[in-house]
Amino acid sequence: MTTSPKANPAAPSHVRGAAPIQECEIQASEVKTAGRQPTPLLDTIKFPADIRKLAEKQLPQLAAELRAETIDAVSVTGGHLGAGLGVVELTTALHYVFNTPDDILIWDVGHQAYPHKIVTGRRDRIRTLRQGGGLSGFTKRAESEYDPFGAAHSSTSISSALGHAIGRDFKGKKNNVIAVIGDGAMSAGMAYEALNNAGALNSRFVVILNDNDMSIAPPTGAMSAYLSRIVSSKEYRGLRHIGKEFAKLFPRRIREAARKAEHYARGMVTGGTLFEELGFYYVGPIDGHNLDHLVPVLENVRDDPQGGPVLVHVVTQKGHGYAPAEQSADKLHAVAPKFNVVKTDADKAQEKPKPANPTYTKVFAQALMAEAAADDRIVAITAAMPSGTGLDIFGKKFPQRTFDVGIAEQHAVTFAAGLACEGYKPFCTIYSTFLQRAYDQVVHDVAIQKLPVRFMMDRAGLVGADGCTHAGSFDLAYLGCLPGFVIMAAGDEVELMNMVATAATIDDRPSAVRYPRGEGFGLTLPARGEVLPIGKGRILREGSTIAVLNLGARLGECHKAADELDARGLSTTLADMRFAKPLDLDLIKQLAAEHEVIITIEEAAIGGFGSHVLHHLASLGLLDAGLKIRPMVLPDIFQDQDSPAKQYDQAGLNARHIVAKALEALGQEEKAADVLVARA
Repeated sequence: MTTSPKANPAAPSHVRGAAPIQECEIQASEVKTAGRQPTPLLDTIKFPADIRKLAEKQLPQLAAELRAETIDAVSVTGGHLGAGLGVVELTTALHYVFNTPDDILIWDVGHQAYPHKIVTGRRDRIRTLRQGGGLSGFTKRAESEYDPFGAAHSSTSISSALGHAIGRDFKGKKNNVIAVIGDGAMSAGMAYEALNNAGALNSRFVVILNDNDMSIAPPTGAMSAYLSRIVSSKEYRGLRHIGKEFAKLFPRRIREAARKAEHYARGMVTGGTLFEELGFYYVGPIDGHNLDHLVPVLENVRDDPQGGPVLVHVVTQKGHGYAPAEQSADKLHAVAPKFNVVKTDADKAQEKPKPANPTYTKVFAQALMAEAAADDRIVAITAAMPSGTGLDIFGKKFPQRTFDVGIAEQHAVTFAAGLACEGYKPFCTIYSTFLQRAYDQVVHDVAIQKLPVRFMMDRAGLVGADGCTHAGSFDLAYLGCLPGFVIMAAGDEVELMNMVATAATIDDRPSAVRYPRGEGFGLTLPARGEVLPIGKGRILREGSTIAVLNLGARLGECHKAADELDARGLSTTLADMRFAKPLDLDLIKQLAAEHEVIITIEEAAIGGFGSHVLHHLASLGLLDAGLKIRPMVLPDIFQDQDSPAKQYDQAGLNARHIVAKALEALGQEEKAADVLVARA
C-alpha cells in the first residue's frame, strides 16, 4: 500500500484546479469546548497520510476516538450528527486504503463528512462548524483539497465522480475516484441517470452505497463478508476475465449462456442484480462497522486490474456507537448546539426547552390540517422532508393523504400535477432551495398546463447555520417570471394560515406560498385561515412621505423602521403587499402618487418583487415625475453560514438599513450614515 507525503495545509492545492483553500476566520482557541475523552491515537493524526502509517489493528481504536471526537464537537456546535456517526469506520477505512487527496473521495450530501473533516487537517477548527467564519456544515471545495466537490443537496456524487473519472482518463492518470452515497440519496432519479451513464462509459471508479435505512440488503455477517472478499479479489476477477476469453472460443449461444450463469449465480449469493444490469461490478453487502471486513474489500477494489465501475454495498447504522442517536426515531439526524453528551436526569430537567412561539413550519401544518378537515380532496406531498416541512404532523392525522416520495423533487412536482388533473388539491411542500431541483417540472408539467398545484416553500430566505446551499433566495425570481402563477409571502403566522386557506381555493392555476425558517411573532392563531382576495395588499399604517412596501418575513423590521422614521418627523406608510404575483397595481399606483419615496423590501434575490414593482411603475410612466424608489433585496452574493442576526445585518435588511435607505433617498446621506454607524 502506498502512502502520500504529509500534506501541507499552507501549500497551494495541486488537485484538479481546485479553488484556493479558504482561511477560517474563527480560531479554535476562541471557541469554548466541552470536556473531551482522551484521544491519544487521533491526536497523532493530522492528515490521512498519518492514518496510512498505522498498523491495521490500530484502526478500531482510531475509529472509536474519531466517533468520540465527532460527538463532542457536535455537542458544541450542533449540526448533523447521526449520519456522520454511521460512517466513522467507513471514513477510517477509506482514508487508510486510498491515497487521498490524489485519490478523489466525494461524499454525497456533506452532512456525513464531519469525521472526514476531522482527519483531513481541520480538527483544530471543527468546533467552528456551521458558525460565521468557521467550517461549513457540508463539503466545500474552497475549504480543503480533500473536498474535491461541494455537496449540500443530495444525489450529485455519482455524476460528479464520473466527471472526475473521465477527466482523469483524458489526462492519462491512474488515481482512484470514489463516491459515497446513502440509500436515501440513491432514491433520486439523478443517481440512476449517473449509474446508467457510468455503466455505458465503463470508466474505472468506485461507488460506495451506504445502506443505513432501506434494509435492501440481506443480513450481514461472516459469510457475507467472506463472499464479498472473494468476489472483489484479483484472483476471482482474474479467473472471471480468463473465463470470458476462453468463452470466446465457443459459439455465441454457449458464450452468452455461460455469462448469464456466472452473473446470476453470483447475484444469488451476493445480490446486486440491478447494479449489474446497469453495468457495475457489484460487491457486498458488507458490514460497514467492521474494519476487518471493510479494509480487505476496499483494498481489493483499489488494486482491481480489470477496470470498469464497481459498486460496493456497505450496510451501516445511523448514529452508530452513540446510544441516544441509535434509540432516536430520526437517529439524531440534526441536533441543536450545546447538548450534553451524557445526560443525567438533572441535565435533562435543565435542558427542558423554554416555551416559545410556534414555528412557521408548525403553523403551516396546523393550517393545512384545518383545510384538509374541511376538504377531503386536499393531499400533501413531501420529498423526504416530512419533519422539516411539518408534514409529519399532518401525516399523523391524514396518513392516507400524505405522500413522502423520497429525495425526488422532480417526481414530487409531476406527481402533484397528475393528482391535480384528477381533481385533487395537492400541496407540494418543499423547501425553497430544494424546489430549484424541479424547475423544469414546475414550468412544463404545472405552469404551462395551468394545473392547480400549490407549492408550499418553507425556508424562504436566509437560514443561518446551513448557509447559502439551503437559503431560499431565488424562488421569487424563478417563479415570478412564469405566466399565471399566484405567489404569496407571509408577513406573520396568521397571514400564513390565511395564505394556506387561500391556496386551497385556487383551482384554475398554480400557486405558491413562501414562509421563513424560525418562529412567528406569537400572535393568536385562528382555528382556520381566512381566504384573501387574490392580488390585494393591506395598509398597516398610513403616512404621507415614505411608503414601505413589504413582502414577506421582514414585516417586523419594517414596523420598527416606520416607528423610527415617524419619530424623525418622516410620516411613513407601511403596506404589507402579501402577493408578489399578481401585484396589487392599484395600491402601488396610489402609494406612488401620494408619497415622495417608495421602498420595497423582500428577503429574496434581485429579480423578484422589487423588480416587478419597478417594471410596472416604469411601464405606467409613474417614474417620469421624479418618484424616488429604492428596492431592498438580498445582496448579490452567496452568504456563508452565520447566526441569523449577523446574516440579516450583512444583507442590509434590518430596520436601521430601511431607515438609512429612506434618509439617503431624501438626500440626507450624513444622517443615513450616522444611523448605520451608530448601530453597527
